[in-house]
Amino acid sequence: MGYIAPEVFSGNFGNVSYKSDVYSYGMVLLEMVGGRKNIGSTTENTNEVYYPEWIYNLLEEGEDLRIHVGEEGDAKIAKRLAIVGLWCIQWHPVDRPSMKRVVQMLEGGESLTMPPNPFASQGPTGTSAIAPGRNLNIQLEAIPELE
Repeated sequence: MGYIAPEVFSGNFGNVSYKSDVYSYGMVLLEMVGGRKNIGSTTENTNEVYYPEWIYNLLEEGEDLRIHVGEEGDAKIAKRLAIVGLWCIQWHPVDRPSMKRVVQMLEGGESLTMPPNPFASQGPTGTSAIAPGRNLNIQLEAIPELE
């Protein structure tokens, strides 16, 4: 359940497309970072924070991801995985990178910027770091259902 892109549940987020798989991949990256399974998109205890949101808040505040790593360089890898994962789980498909871009981000080289907060309530007139002033009517190729 926690790996399913929002547009699979509601057409308000856009068409189901290859970007739906990008969302799922981002959730897997976040799971790998923390060694935690994302079993649902909500928590039963309201004092608990949704796991991806918790990671976003830690990174935004410049805090350590609080994970146990074997070597010092592993912490940088974990941070890169977390940032890429957060880019992948943006609510609107047009805000998510393509898998080609995801691979480029994971391979390194350039420094990564934090994505917009996917958990902030943002209406359809909001903007994104990927495409400022984007038009949410951009159509991605829909994946037809098989019968």
